[in-house]
Amino acid sequence: MTGTNPTPPPRVAVIDDEAILSREIKRGLLKNKYVVETFPDGESALKRMKEAPFDVVLSDLKLPGMSGMDILKAVKTNYPNVEVIIITAFSSVDTAIEAIQAGAFHYVTKPIKMAELRALTGRALDKVNLIKETEALKQALFSKNRQHDDIIGHSPAMQEVFRLIDKVAELNCNVLIQGESGTGKEMVARALHYRGPRKDKPFVSFNCGGFTEELIANELFGHEKGAFTGAAETKIGLLEAANKGTIFLDEIGEMPLTMQVKLLRFVEERALLRVGGVKPIQVDVRLVAAGNQDLKEAVKAQTFREDLYYRLNVVVITLPPLRNRTDDLPLLIRHFLDKYGRAFGKKVTGVSPETMDVLKKYPFPGNVRELENIIERAVALTDETVLSLGDLPSDLQELSMSSLDRPTWPSLEEQERDYIRQVLVQTNFKKGEAAEILGIPRTTLWRKMKRLGLT
Repeated sequence: MTGTNPTPPPRVAVIDDEAILSREIKRGLLKNKYVVETFPDGESALKRMKEAPFDVVLSDLKLPGMSGMDILKAVKTNYPNVEVIIITAFSSVDTAIEAIQAGAFHYVTKPIKMAELRALTGRALDKVNLIKETEALKQALFSKNRQHDDIIGHSPAMQEVFRLIDKVAELNCNVLIQGESGTGKEMVARALHYRGPRKDKPFVSFNCGGFTEELIANELFGHEKGAFTGAAETKIGLLEAANKGTIFLDEIGEMPLTMQVKLLRFVEERALLRVGGVKPIQVDVRLVAAGNQDLKEAVKAQTFREDLYYRLNVVVITLPPLRNRTDDLPLLIRHFLDKYGRAFGKKVTGVSPETMDVLKKYPFPGNVRELENIIERAVALTDETVLSLGDLPSDLQELSMSSLDRPTWPSLEEQERDYIRQVLVQTNFKKGEAAEILGIPRTTLWRKMKRLGLT
């Protein structure tokens, strides 16, 4: 019987030209079971890193030869996942803060308090280990998620989505996908198609939103020659084009009621009449529909036919909004960094901790699509290898300044604005529902939104 390989102990480098201080730091850190090596200067430490990289580097700010800032820049350039802690005299705290802005994890002042240094080193190692785990998980998930058409996620909610895809893909039943805009409904539809027996046949997509009944009928069912003015040739519709394959109807809840009747007849009979036609045409397609609204509520409001609803939702797959699966953010960000790094010919290796903190606290009303847009823009504009707060859109930078990194208490108006914004986002900006949660009349909410600049 073979066991798993034990995890190697963390490696820490101490760079200081004061030999006595180096020995004290090493003795203190050895109590945490770290492997600790000491160096009198930056050159010898960097040379050793090429042979056996460290997880954390503790470096004095003032050294012979390379300064602590020089060491920080060299480490972050060549080993971006290694954390650097700066050791400095109290008189040089301003410079140490500059080092943090340049990528250092933190700083400690002399005389050193060993308990503080050990705790700080432990937090730095926690961050290093989290990055390592995320990278390993990313590699494992990416290879696994290729079978789900590159849907990315390891959160429990997404694992349930993957389980349903695997279970339903082989079945020839109708599927209803529900979720907010930008959650990846078409990707799930494609995964169902390409993992099923129809994978070598057509996958045809149509968005039902914003079209008249006549246009939808023409697109889905096609028309006969001479059916109307301008119909010079017979045209097959998307349902015929998808024969033996899959038809994906997005925003099904936006389909006009009269068109829903025609779609219901097709779902029941699997036969259609082209516009102007008299002969039914049999079509063998799998129907996958999607909506970004709760169709049950639409049925209650009599804007969606109940009989069609029950025909479509043989199996329902519900996609969680991004704000409910923030565990997936590092994976998604890594994926989009790789994607747009290749597209723009740039090497962007990650995001700063402050940037990740802002992204984790942002509610993402546009979900994964909005995140992708943010990362695409940031990669396009940045000149650095790590995205910083300055690479984010201005509204996210303001969010950071106003609510995440504020050193003082927020004003009552700022608290009110943030709270109302959160309620509006959670309710998809449905003012009636938001006003009910807030316990105020809708007119009062409208006035508050106008005063606070919440549009």
